Amino acid sequence: MIRRTKIVATLGPSSNDPKVLDKMMEAGVDVVRLNFSHGIAQDHIDRAEMVRSLARTRGRAVGVLVDLQGPKIRVGKFADGKVTLKSGDRFVLDATCELGNQERVGLDYKDLPKDLERGATLLLDDGRIEMWVEEVKGAEIICKVVQGGVLSNNKGINRKGGGLSAAALTEKDIEDIKTAAALKADYVAISFPRSAADMQLARNLLRAAGGHGMLVAKIERAEAITALEEILDASDAIMVARGDLGVEVGDAAVPALQKRMIRMARQRNKVVITATQMMESMISSPIPTRAEVSDVANAVLDGTDAVMLSAETAAGMYPVEAIAAMDRVCCEAEKEIERDFNKFRLDKNFNRKDESVAMAAIFTATHLPNVRAIAALTQSGNTCLWMSRMSTGVPIYALTPEVETRRKVTLYRGVYPVNFKTDSKDRDQLLIEAENELRRRGAVRDGDLIVLTIGEPIGESGGTNTMKIVTVGEHKKA
Repeated sequence: MIRRTKIVATLGPSSNDPKVLDKMMEAGVDVVRLNFSHGIAQDHIDRAEMVRSLARTRGRAVGVLVDLQGPKIRVGKFADGKVTLKSGDRFVLDATCELGNQERVGLDYKDLPKDLERGATLLLDDGRIEMWVEEVKGAEIICKVVQGGVLSNNKGINRKGGGLSAAALTEKDIEDIKTAAALKADYVAISFPRSAADMQLARNLLRAAGGHGMLVAKIERAEAITALEEILDASDAIMVARGDLGVEVGDAAVPALQKRMIRMARQRNKVVITATQMMESMISSPIPTRAEVSDVANAVLDGTDAVMLSAETAAGMYPVEAIAAMDRVCCEAEKEIERDFNKFRLDKNFNRKDESVAMAAIFTATHLPNVRAIAALTQSGNTCLWMSRMSTGVPIYALTPEVETRRKVTLYRGVYPVNFKTDSKDRDQLLIEAENELRRRGAVRDGDLIVLTIGEPIGESGGTNTMKIVTVGEHKKA
């Protein structure tokens, strides 16, 4: 069985060694995540090149996702590194404070006082500490501690229910977009977008810098939930970023929101990644907890395109084992998925010929016995994206000469990139060569059926207009 759900792994100190990274690829990594919250531009450029060099050696494609830091709103530093706050304490968040103490601490986001008023609830350090705003006086936010704990340097701040006005793209992000373009990132993830305008600005900046990557909206603000449709329409993919989102909307609301986001993304032909704490115990343990196994499996059953590892592979003790565990869980969960043509597409009109051909190919593969593969001869990968929105057990092979397309489809559920180069412009000859390539890979054998899609004129992007059903080995008898 070929795993359909893709695995995204974050790179960091634990995966800097090329030997470790190579083992991670062997264990099943499809896409690597470069976290721009850490490191300098050259670090990320070097990592991307190392990934692609190792992938070339293995004769496969691995995607690169750049994750921008975004406007992470944090407290400043303390003179002693940390303080212990108790319930009932008065504590001041002071935009003018240079070095914090037991009574107050500075802010890296100086405009935070403008966003708050008496009665607002602030959640610090991923919700571990809760404060109630008693008064806002100039640059000071005077709070009462509701839930105490240890507060240390640079911990994050969220407002319960959302409402902070920090722009999605900081000056650092704008510079990092240029780096993403320079390293030819396949995906660029935008942190804390609130609207379609945030995503469109990021797209314009990336294109102006010469980048061609796809845009991922990280859904982690309460406001993003209410604007989900417009954000989806302005993005190529979304990430269910359950950390900050859970802090803002409440942890109990996240599972249902996850299901809703995955469903909406697939209905709109968008890619979706499920992330945050998926196998967090494996930072220090060689095996996941049963709860983590269920979490990953449920995301797969919900229909996510990809599941993501963060600190598990970036800083954990068992990066290779974490990927192997995720691979096992995904494969087992996929055995339980219904192989039905999704009913919600049957009442939709298609705006493009290539989309209608893609849907016809999936419908045929789902209903015609003995179809062992779908082969899409593609330039852009769009046909494969539309096919991958359906639930079918038939693998979809993206046969393309374009390296950028092969890397892009590494995130599409159930799609497998194939380096397919040919000088032929004859359709029938191309189909024979595609059949031979799949046979060479062991994907099909004589007597199996392949559903092939192709566009004419040959080699033009967006031109898929033909579907053909081929019996493997038939042309040898002719």
